Amino acid sequence: MSVPILDVIDLHAAYGRIEVLRGVDLSVPRGAVMALLGPNGAGKSTLVKVISGQKEATSGDIHLAGVHVQGARSEDLARVGLCTIPEGRSVFPNLTVEENLVLMSYAGVPASAVLDTAYGYFPRLHERRHQLAGTMSGGEQQMLAMSRALASDPALLLLDELSMGLAPLIVDELYETVARIAESGVSILCIEQFARTALRVADYAAVMSGGRIVATGEPGEILETMADVILGGAA
Repeated sequence: MSVPILDVIDLHAAYGRIEVLRGVDLSVPRGAVMALLGPNGAGKSTLVKVISGQKEATSGDIHLAGVHVQGARSEDLARVGLCTIPEGRSVFPNLTVEENLVLMSYAGVPASAVLDTAYGYFPRLHERRHQLAGTMSGGEQQMLAMSRALASDPALLLLDELSMGLAPLIVDELYETVARIAESGVSILCIEQFARTALRVADYAAVMSGGRIVATGEPGEILETMADVILGGAA
């Protein structure tokens, strides 16, 4: 049995006196796509912030590829292969598509490799390469955010609410690319409120409610056992 790319054990976190994560246990196998599902307020985004070093846990453990990383800073986690695409698309709106991408070369990746990866996954970005990122559609900005993340050659990619505010057809297209990224060997944790599209490309799924993981399994099992109200019922 290989060591999981991510292992979260009895993780707790709070905002002031309000406990948001109440003993989360989650394991993501290497090379897998895992969908993390659940309604608003379940604790999904807080979990992403703790895993990615943006928020401190009150207790519990996090292992990345077998290494204990609880309490590590975001930049240190990025160096060992953890990359997060946060909810809301992080692009520089006043720079062109190509300028957004070339910025990633300052992390040590050749600019040509960054551009090849981005345009290989998203030909539309090549068409828009001289356009200001802030003038593109939400879907195109999400493609750019994903491309910038891939430039860091991640071992584990955290996608937080990839579908937020996007039309279903665009979401389908983005998740087809998620499947292609996984085929290249990148492990992916997709955090979603709306489940069905994510489940189509996921190898495994977990459902979060009330600050805990309440079910895990293969996508078919999750669809069969969990009510639509938990899964969000859309997409």
